[in-house]
Amino acid sequence: MRKQVLIAGGGIGGLAAALASSHAGWDVRLFERAPLFSEVGAGVQLGPNVVRRLQAWGLQRALVDVAAIPARLRVRSALSGAELACMPLGATMVERYGANYLSIHRADLHGLLLQAVGERAEMHINAGQAVESVVQTPQVVTITTSARKTVEGDALIAADGVWSRLRAQLLNDGKAQPTGHLAYRAVVPQAQLPAAMRSDGVTTWLGPHMHVVQYPLRRGELMNIVAIIEGPAPADMETWDHAANAVDLEAALARYCTPLQDLIRAVPAAGTQWRLWPLSDRDPLSSADQMAQGLVGLLGDAAHPMRPYLAQGAGMAIEDAAELQRALAMDDLDVRLRLRRYALNRWQRAARVQARSRRNGRIFHASGPMRWGRDLSLKLLGARIMDLPWLYRGDGSSATTL
Repeated sequence: MRKQVLIAGGGIGGLAAALASSHAGWDVRLFERAPLFSEVGAGVQLGPNVVRRLQAWGLQRALVDVAAIPARLRVRSALSGAELACMPLGATMVERYGANYLSIHRADLHGLLLQAVGERAEMHINAGQAVESVVQTPQVVTITTSARKTVEGDALIAADGVWSRLRAQLLNDGKAQPTGHLAYRAVVPQAQLPAAMRSDGVTTWLGPHMHVVQYPLRRGELMNIVAIIEGPAPADMETWDHAANAVDLEAALARYCTPLQDLIRAVPAAGTQWRLWPLSDRDPLSSADQMAQGLVGLLGDAAHPMRPYLAQGAGMAIEDAAELQRALAMDDLDVRLRLRRYALNRWQRAARVQARSRRNGRIFHASGPMRWGRDLSLKLLGARIMDLPWLYRGDGSSATTL
């Protein structure tokens, strides 16, 4: 008799977990709070470590249809505009790591995962139902949904995001904490930008207490722009008037170079609005118990929310799902041991990425002597310090490779 996994959350992590569990031979019942499946946000960068996992699920053609393949990664000074370093992507990444480095709209990634999930007969999707509570015994896990339904399963995967209600019940370790960083995000049709601003690569602008990233989406038709500055979040985010974001951001970046200011001003000029997100995270994982206990496992942001300075938030959720697939397929093990294996093989790698993301934030936003040292290192070493073999060669499949 096939086992049944319950999945809370229908975002990228939840859909990846559902697809992986199905490939492992399990029936899947997925519960999503929203009445319609959708994904908010803007762009996502997918390193070859992540793209290989999506390829293994048969999604290569779907990826190629909607993603962009950036040609290079450039780092520029936000103060002077000078190029500090450049690393080729494209064919170079395929040769080194066996897969492309891609950039994709979150909605496109979510959509192709949702389509893949919907094509599998063993999948049961329940929209408009949040998982409100969970009770487990050594043999079965029971959830109660917002529709007052009680459902039993052999395992539960909580992929309900950075504000995970299920994590709070399982670990009782408080909420994710504000980072003091604010992310302004916009997606602009490249055809509406001046020709000199259009780009087929990733560009990161580094300055004191801020940085900006831009890269192509949707086969290069769109440009994703993210500006992250340090500062307190507005107290009234639920009623925040995002129409004021352009003026606030332009004022915050007034001291930086003209090309960067022109890029920021081009967003409202193209008829696009900046959206503001305060960033929150948690300390890096410290044990496997923070990813699985009994018949309940945490995945993605519910387990290890991280700052975006390594561009691996969505990637780590997809890696989690790939490891979950390997664990759930271990039919000779008790389900509790399978989830324990999943957690043991994931927590250290996820913790390393969390810690490195925080470290990158300090480097990106450095000022004074630390900024001078960073810029000099980039000029002298370039791609040798921008490339990340430890990250791109691995996918967390074994704790012994960390």
